[in-house]
Amino acid sequence: MPPVAPNPRKSPKLGFTFPPVHTRSRLASPSTPPPATNSPDVAKPAMSNMWQRILSGVVGAALLLGSIWYSEWTFGLLFGLIQALMLREFYRMMKELGFKPAAIVGISLSLIIFAAAFVYALVSNLLDIAQATDRLFVQELSHYLKWVRIEVVVIAFLLPLILFLREMYSWPREKQPFSPFPNVGVALIGLFYVTLPMSGLNMLAFGPTGYDYRRIFALLFLIWAADTGAYIAGKNFGKHKLAPSISPGKTWEGWAGGALLTLAVGWALGYLLPDMPLAHRLVAAAVVAVFGPLGDLAESMLKRSTGVKDSGRIMPGHGGLLDRFDAFLFVVPVLVVLQLLFT
Repeated sequence: MPPVAPNPRKSPKLGFTFPPVHTRSRLASPSTPPPATNSPDVAKPAMSNMWQRILSGVVGAALLLGSIWYSEWTFGLLFGLIQALMLREFYRMMKELGFKPAAIVGISLSLIIFAAAFVYALVSNLLDIAQATDRLFVQELSHYLKWVRIEVVVIAFLLPLILFLREMYSWPREKQPFSPFPNVGVALIGLFYVTLPMSGLNMLAFGPTGYDYRRIFALLFLIWAADTGAYIAGKNFGKHKLAPSISPGKTWEGWAGGALLTLAVGWALGYLLPDMPLAHRLVAAAVVAVFGPLGDLAESMLKRSTGVKDSGRIMPGHGGLLDRFDAFLFVVPVLVVLQLLFT
């Protein structure tokens, strides 16, 4: 028997097999040279999420504060658009569950409701100011106020009818697991959940002397303080979960930190609103501290139930408008009720 030639690919010292000498790596093939680093076709790294959040946050805050400060009309136009887009996000999320609400009808009616609330607040305030000075002007304002009330009543009574007529016109639907009645219910829930609370901002924006941008500024500062305090305290001291099945990241320690910072900002708002008593500012701060996180949890529950991460993508790095203004949906109704009862 001829002697067996030793395997040239075995290394007795290293104990592993080398690849054959004639084998070439496809990545190192001479026919495909590596791309040049200075080639214009090489994609540049995208903007980081942090810088996206900072840039969109600064632009959004400037637009928001500037519109509130400039006049009552820019305030009304901006928040009317915001609440319409929030309702659009809500209807889109409901479509993820298979519902088909009347989005166009609902959004159109939401704009009418917000405009009616704005005109009602504006005319009521002018009526209070002119009550003792100009009787003729008071009569004209009372006439406009009457028509606004009639408009609101007509919408309230005809809205379900309009939605049902829309379902009757399009029935039956293909690939629709729900009956038309849940579609009507979802459309109405969106108006109650989004439009009515955001329309209540008009009642808060007008003070004894007319439109007062400082009142909306104060509300924004309180809500931002609650979010900031909760984030800082929760990140450093958070141990006990607030609602783990809805939002695992929220803790009782974070809520306490947000509440303390909100009360502190409520006290400091005396420099912005010196004519507002301290008790009123602290009550408003307490409402934000309690109902702001509840609004956030409600929106988190909505997103979990529909299986979406963000309500929209209108603000890069921040999600949708419903993500940014979810606290308003619980805070504003409570503040409006307190204002009607005690002022």
